[in-house]
Amino acid sequence: MTSKPRPYVIGVAGGSGSGKTTIARALAEGLGSASCALIEQDCYYRDLSHMPFEERVATNFDHPDSIELPLLVEHVEALCSGRSVDVPRYDFEHHVRDALHDRLDPRPVVIIEGILVLVDSALRERMDLKLFVDTAPDLRVMRRIRRDIEHRGRSFDQIRRQYYATVRPMHLAFVEPSKAHADVIIPEGGHNRVALELILGRIREFVREWPAG
Repeated sequence: MTSKPRPYVIGVAGGSGSGKTTIARALAEGLGSASCALIEQDCYYRDLSHMPFEERVATNFDHPDSIELPLLVEHVEALCSGRSVDVPRYDFEHHVRDALHDRLDPRPVVIIEGILVLVDSALRERMDLKLFVDTAPDLRVMRRIRRDIEHRGRSFDQIRRQYYATVRPMHLAFVEPSKAHADVIIPEGGHNRVALELILGRIREFVREWPAG
């Protein structure tokens, strides 16, 4: 019996609010759940339940150390080896991991999305295609404000303080330099339909060659 080939692994990075999540989910939707497994870096924030809430809030969540990258690499490797993984769930309001997990099964295509996925060399080495979503800073800031207020239970004052203390400095220190590792740079985030269709076309070629059964 001939073993199946290794999945096609795609990394999608970019600054917070760049539209990288939109791109990653559009790729996953375009390929279909039977062909694609999507892993979001934000699920892998470290559990801070051992810390007082005031210390959790003060944590630098934009530094690579805030992400359990070894576990993320381990899960990508498992999917590439044909094994299912239990992806953590994260509570962004209280900065702790949920007791529940989400089971993710191996697929022909694995997409890894997050601001720091091109920073880690061990993660990059497992990627066949590295994308960086490049969007103007003012648009990214407005999108982040809206997301954190509507979906993460944050006040504007909390968002403002975090942006100046960690988001902007860490973007300049880690996220922006990681663009140099990208194979393709996508301007305008999820609104760039031309780039999306071109990338989807290339990936679909790989999926069509994937052995059935």
